[in-house]
Amino acid sequence: MIAPASRHGAGHASCHHGEILQGVFLDAAGRRCAGLVTLPMTGPAGRAEFTRHPGTPPEQLTVLPGDRTKAARAAALAVEECAARRREPPCGGKLRIAGDIPVGLGMGSSTSDVIAAVRAVADSYGVRLAPGTVARLAVRAEQACDPLMLDARPVLFAQREGRVLEVLGPRLPPLVVVGCALGGGAPVDTLALPDPAYDEGDVRAFERLRTLLRRAVATGDAALLGQVATASARRGQQLLRHAEFDTVADIGRRLGALGVQIAHSGAVAGLLLDPAAPGLDRRIRGCVRALKGNGIAVTRVFPTFPPIPAFPAFPTTKEFPSGPAHRRGHRPARPDTPRRPARLPAL
Repeated sequence: MIAPASRHGAGHASCHHGEILQGVFLDAAGRRCAGLVTLPMTGPAGRAEFTRHPGTPPEQLTVLPGDRTKAARAAALAVEECAARRREPPCGGKLRIAGDIPVGLGMGSSTSDVIAAVRAVADSYGVRLAPGTVARLAVRAEQACDPLMLDARPVLFAQREGRVLEVLGPRLPPLVVVGCALGGGAPVDTLALPDPAYDEGDVRAFERLRTLLRRAVATGDAALLGQVATASARRGQQLLRHAEFDTVADIGRRLGALGVQIAHSGAVAGLLLDPAAPGLDRRIRGCVRALKGNGIAVTRVFPTFPPIPAFPAFPTTKEFPSGPAHRRGHRPARPDTPRRPARLPAL
C-alpha cells in the first residue's frame, strides 16, 4: 500500500511595537477584562512552513527549532481544526519556524510564531481560518496572545480570551515612530513581574483612556493618541520601572513629540511624531541624537500609515472552507520606513 503524499503549507505573521494602551476594561456585559491596543509595525515577521504526513499519528509532529513549543502546540491544534473541516483524521508532520522578530522585547514574537504556524497548517489543508478561529487557537496554545491575526486594525483586544472588546476604527492616525530599546535591549522576564492589582479607580481611569483613544482614532487626532499612549506608558512603569523612561519622555517633550509608547511586557519604546508637522526630518534626527547621547539604543524609524488592506469584520467573519492561508506574498507591498532605519544589531 502506498502512503499518501505529504502536503506542504506556509504561513506568515507580522509583529507590533508594544502597546498604545493596556490595562483592565469593561466588556459589553460590564465584566472586567484585561485588554490592550497594540502599535502595528511592518518589517520584522514570523514565518512558518508545515509539511503534513497523512496516515501518521498526530503525536508525530516535530518542530524546528525545538524550543518553539508554543508554535508546536498551535500547529497540533490547527491540525485538529483543519482535519475536522476536511473530514480527515488528524496526522503528524514537520513544522519549521523562522523569522526576524526579537524575542523577549514585547514585540509579539511568540504570538507571531503561533499565528504563522496556524496559517501554515491551514495552508497545507487548503483551508482559510477566520481571525476569530486563529485567535481561539492562539490563546489555547500560549494562554494569552496579541491581536496580530487582525493585521493593522486598531482594536481593544482581550489578550487572555482571544476576543475583540471594541473595534476602534479602520486605522490609527498617521504617526512616525522613533523606536528605541530600554535597558540595553535586555529581555523582560514577564513571569517575574507581580500581577497588577487594579481597583475601581484604575478601571475608571482605563475606561477614560479608552474613550479618548476611540475619539483619537475616529477624528484622526494624533496628538490625542499621543496623550493616551503616554498616560498608559506611565501606568506601565509602575511595574516595569525602566530607568530610562523619564529621559525618553523628556526628550520627546523637548523635541516636539506627541508622546511616548512602550511595550507593557518588554523593553521597546517609541517617540511618536506628527508626520504633518514641519521639520519632520530635523525632528527625527534630533530624537535619534538625543536618545543615543543618553545611552539609549535606537532601533528603527517607521510610519504607521502605509496603505492597509481591507479585511472582513471580526468576530463575525465568514469561515472559508478552502483557499490559501495568509502568506507573506499575498499581502500588498507596503513601505516599511520613510528612510533607512537605524537598528540595533540584535533587532
